[in-house]
Amino acid sequence: MTPPITVRLLEVFRIGLGPSSSHTVGPMRAAAFFREGCLARGILPERVEVDLMGSLSATGHGHLTDLAVLAGLHGWAPETVDLDLFHALRETLAKDPRIPWGSGSVTIRPEAVRFLRYAEYRHEELPHPNTMRLRAMSGKDTLFEETWCSVGGGFVQRPEDPSIPPPPGAPLHPFHDGRTLVARAKELRGSLGDVILANEQGWETRPGEVADGIDHVWAAFQACISRGLERKGDLPGGLGVKRRAAELLARVESGRVERVYRHIARAQAYAFAINEENAAGGRVVTAPTNGAAGIVPAVLVEFAERTMLHPDVIRNAVATAGAIAMIVKTHASISGAEVGCQGEVGTATAMAAAALCQLMGGDVKQVEVAAEIAMEHNLGLTCDPIKGLVQAPCIERNAMGVAKAWSAAQLSLHSVVSNVVSLDRVIAVMKRTGEDMKREYKETSEGGLAVSLPEC
Repeated sequence: MTPPITVRLLEVFRIGLGPSSSHTVGPMRAAAFFREGCLARGILPERVEVDLMGSLSATGHGHLTDLAVLAGLHGWAPETVDLDLFHALRETLAKDPRIPWGSGSVTIRPEAVRFLRYAEYRHEELPHPNTMRLRAMSGKDTLFEETWCSVGGGFVQRPEDPSIPPPPGAPLHPFHDGRTLVARAKELRGSLGDVILANEQGWETRPGEVADGIDHVWAAFQACISRGLERKGDLPGGLGVKRRAAELLARVESGRVERVYRHIARAQAYAFAINEENAAGGRVVTAPTNGAAGIVPAVLVEFAERTMLHPDVIRNAVATAGAIAMIVKTHASISGAEVGCQGEVGTATAMAAAALCQLMGGDVKQVEVAAEIAMEHNLGLTCDPIKGLVQAPCIERNAMGVAKAWSAAQLSLHSVVSNVVSLDRVIAVMKRTGEDMKREYKETSEGGLAVSLPEC
């Protein structure tokens, strides 16, 4: 029997900044860990050098990976970083490249972060498509070196470390996959979310810690939607992609959208709002990644507003959504650079479908089937951002994920045919599909829509 799944709920829903969890949030965290490692060893280098490889190099310019690394070397965290200071880092360090470092300072210029060409590391077997190497230097001597991998959703690890750090203790209700999660929920005579919340509460350091954390995430969902709906104009990056969230919502509220479609259209406006904020480098929540950040909150916030959900019901639905991401991360991947967008938008759609099905009265088996349908019909989805920007096709893919989540939940609730393929099997197929996918279609901007721009 494989070890129980111990991914934490508030790691699935991690508050950070855009435009990418694996290319912005993860590298910032990795650089901060490297800084901590140097300080713990009493190392005060003359300078720091960082090499970005794989997808971090291929699309890192558009994903602000260099800024993220520089921010992490300052000791800043994605959850709390001042966004104005973050976006001004290149100019700030160009004027004064010294940053505080323990009892002294270190010179770190923007060009210290290098985007290596594929030819420069092609003979090296990377431990993950998102790999970065950091070195503390004194003259030509390397004082300290670490390799870090950004494995999706803001999760980072060194190649020699276990993929998921162990929790404080064994889970109260251990599960290993979708099948055993459903079994645990039936034993509790509750939902998938009940299993997750019971496990999380067993790890609490103070009463109410988990509920407070979910409420904080929910408030971040709402705040991001509000900010995205307030803003108009073009998104940064030169593609000329316009913010459309406010316009779509205005059409819904003025009755210019068909009545039967309005709740989905409103949720899609919310998804636009979140992903437009993400594309602009704003504050978002991984759900389970930044590239797919709009689907889960859009579906759940719209439903909660319309039906006046109690906070306890909201927390349980968020936990159910998180459960699906935990299974996918453990048995496949949520990294677009590793398995394509099926791991990001596909997972987020499955998360939203499961939570929505539960909110509409589905039992645990129907909730599992809703997630399976949603994932099944995202198999093979490539990750091909144009110019490395999380804009086209990413923003619309989130809006489409909203509609697919609604369809999957409805099919599970009302279909007379039981699922032929289990959620676990679909997740295994997603992993194999990602392994078979050519690297050009996995967040390199070298295939698919990413190379179609001249034809548009």
